[in-house]
Amino acid sequence: MPAPHSGRAWIRPGASRPCSLVVCRGCCCGDARKNPGTDHAGQLRRLREAAAASGGRLAVRTSDCLGPCGQANVVVVQPSTEGRRRGARAAWVGWALDDDCLDDILAWVEAGGPGVAAPPDTLALQMIDAPKR
Repeated sequence: MPAPHSGRAWIRPGASRPCSLVVCRGCCCGDARKNPGTDHAGQLRRLREAAAASGGRLAVRTSDCLGPCGQANVVVVQPSTEGRRRGARAAWVGWALDDDCLDDILAWVEAGGPGVAAPPDTLALQMIDAPKR
């Protein structure tokens, strides 16, 4: 009998999970008043379109608030099953405000993401620490 649902997605043993992007869209991230020159809806639409076209190699979801509001917009790149197998942890990207940053994130995920491929140098400059819980 399966355990009660804990709010986490169930992964079948042996199943492979793709890289996933968690896009903050809380109090500061995605707020046109804080970053008026950014097309927040267009960014999310572009990431979702990339996920739909990825053949299951990318998943995208949103979060109400990831925490480091001073570094908005925040995107967390979670490693695939293979990346986790190689010891990777989630990579936090701050100031994801323009198409160049999205290009870098999508190129990195296409190459395998955390644990499988090194991030583009320009993206590495935007990496931030995960907030302490």
